[in-house]
Amino acid sequence: MSRKTRLVILVSGSGTNLQAIIDACESGEVPADVTIVISNVSDAYALERARKHNIKAVFVNKSGFKSRTDYDRELISILRENEIDLVILAGYMLLVGPEFVRAFEGKIMNIHPALLPSFPGTHSVKDALDYGVKVSGVTVHFVDEGLDTGPIIFQEAVPVVENDTVETLHNRIHQAEYRIYPEAIKLFAERRLKIEGRRVKILEKGEL
Repeated sequence: MSRKTRLVILVSGSGTNLQAIIDACESGEVPADVTIVISNVSDAYALERARKHNIKAVFVNKSGFKSRTDYDRELISILRENEIDLVILAGYMLLVGPEFVRAFEGKIMNIHPALLPSFPGTHSVKDALDYGVKVSGVTVHFVDEGLDTGPIIFQEAVPVVENDTVETLHNRIHQAEYRIYPEAIKLFAERRLKIEGRRVKILEKGEL
């Protein structure tokens, strides 16, 4: 019997998406294990969430390295030591560098609180509200060397309602994130995702 897909979750904050992924893995909904959680923030609550589930939790201090390339190389080394199959970015507030992307090409996922390619970057919810959109949403995509430009796996629309604030809209977007991120990971673990140029094809089980 083949082993479960081994996940690393890279985080910078409280880790609510991390929690949704841990719960989905522990329930058997997703045939994967969260092997290690890594943060660039020493007191990120996500690290405590990992420890509560007996998951290895590691703080890697970016300021301890001479360059961003050295930092990324340290992450690559840790991931290889832990035999990681899939890298999950979950509120990770650093862009992953080109060397990191090349090391795990086609094996890095990110979740973004907007319907890409609209509103990339770190202020997407505010940007969408300021623009006056009637529909926002969430995107799960593979990571390439651009900013939120990788092939899209899933998207879910989230309506904008009258008097929405950044906080209220973001809260509804979070609920969509907790549903579709574990589902994307499940499809990867089942080897049902195939990247074809800009498109991600979702294979039926009979196509495997």
